[in-house]
Amino acid sequence: MKRVKITLEFILKASPTLLYQFFTSPSELIRWFCDDIEVTGETLYVFSWGGYPEAARLTEDIEDEVVHFEWLDDDREGEYLEYRISQSPVTSETILEVTDFCDEDEVKEQKALWESQIKALKKETGSGN
Repeated sequence: MKRVKITLEFILKASPTLLYQFFTSPSELIRWFCDDIEVTGETLYVFSWGGYPEAARLTEDIEDEVVHFEWLDDDREGEYLEYRISQSPVTSETILEVTDFCDEDEVKEQKALWESQIKALKKETGSGN
């Protein structure tokens, strides 16, 4: 099955500084993103969902702006997960852009999963609906 890149954009009322913590801190990631996490050194993250681990290396980390993980699974070569944070100059709302990959026949389901994940993130950060 062909893999495709998807990019989603969300508006949050949380500050870039707060969101950055929720993308890099293990204790915060467990609150909304994964069931468990192990961090080795400063760059190796092993996320677990339902007991299934997935390893990623933190390859870009610009505080309050970008968090970029490269997946280490051979089946996902060249794939990554990226959170890009910015603020609207007009409304001052925080804009979160998420880039991920999925099978081309699962785009709808992957988008729904991210909607659910971001809903949990908004709840945890107190940033509204």
